Amino acid sequence: MYQDKTLNCKDCGADFQFTASEQEFYAEKGFTNEPGRCPECRAARKAQNRGGRGGGYDRQERQMYPATCSACGRETQVPFQPRGDKPIYCRDCFRPRNNW
Repeated sequence: MYQDKTLNCKDCGADFQFTASEQEFYAEKGFTNEPGRCPECRAARKAQNRGGRGGGYDRQERQMYPATCSACGRETQVPFQPRGDKPIYCRDCFRPRNNW
């Protein structure tokens, strides 16, 4: 059976509780090391590693470029700089050509 432990944070130096339930969780997950940081420093480090964003799947906004569809002539935007040597298609004209 697990008992609460007092650990010392390696970042801020504060003491924090490593509770019996947390120890049980660590054991179930197969973690062999005790946490080295207090919950506040762990959360700050996680946010820093993500660049302050909320989730791991956030992406930088993709730059879009204006273009004219080669099939219908409609103005559209594409995620690459058109060079003029290949046809550009809007979403509606692109899908039938590629069976999407």
